[in-house]
Amino acid sequence: MFDYQGAFARNIGWLREDEQQVLRSKRVAIAGMGGVGGVHLLTLARLGIGRFNIADLDNFELANFNRQAGASMSTLGRPKVEVMAEAAREINPELELGIFRDGVNESNLDAFFDGVDVYVDGLDFFSFDIRERVFAYCAEKGIPAVTVAPLGMSAALLNFLPGEMTFEEYFQVAGRPDLEKAVRFLVGLAPALQHRHYLADKTRVSLESGAGPSTVMACQLCAGVAGIEVLKLLLGRGKVWAAPHGIQYDGYRNKLAHTWRPGGNRNPLNRLAIAIAMRQLGLGHRRG
Repeated sequence: MFDYQGAFARNIGWLREDEQQVLRSKRVAIAGMGGVGGVHLLTLARLGIGRFNIADLDNFELANFNRQAGASMSTLGRPKVEVMAEAAREINPELELGIFRDGVNESNLDAFFDGVDVYVDGLDFFSFDIRERVFAYCAEKGIPAVTVAPLGMSAALLNFLPGEMTFEEYFQVAGRPDLEKAVRFLVGLAPALQHRHYLADKTRVSLESGAGPSTVMACQLCAGVAGIEVLKLLLGRGKVWAAPHGIQYDGYRNKLAHTWRPGGNRNPLNRLAIAIAMRQLGLGHRRG
């Protein structure tokens, strides 16, 4: 028979017993139940967080097998959000789950963020419009937002906290074409570009068509990093770096980079990286 205290007793020591009960009462929203979103959910469920709002509109397919926590022969064709909800309830059958089967969108933002303490980004890299809207909503409502990108075999962390630099102030993507958004998002996520050194087949990357390789190691690293940030935010202890600070750990190179880009993508270093990338793509680059 399930018992909350018994299930999460091994957290105690790194957490106090009263802190574990705090986590039990908190609600985390995760948009996207794929590569990072699904393992975020399972990691935070094992941490003992008791309430989630989760959203995804896709079904599992064969191409998800290399990295997505819920992808298997038995789940092919099934909705990701339902599979991951079942997996989380196998860890904690007492979970309170708000399930959004149509994904997160303009019409359900209020419901998706109702009662939420922290947002964790699990949206597909190329879901630009809804990501902009979600982060803008978090800034407007004072909800801390965590994004950890799986790049190569690394995890790239950015936190957007109430009263600090916003997603748009950092990335400067509003009103730009999708391809330029992709470049700006990629440069802004990991200014140190630790992952650029070991790409084995460059033909597998196409920002124009929204395609790129992925690894399960990066997704697992991201979940660990995101879980720690969420713990610190919910318990109010430990340093949480807000954008324009960024942190990228690359497991392949065994390197950690802590970047600080005042102005975000307006910073001269980021502007130069964006201009070079746009030139390589054969596109003009707007100033700003």
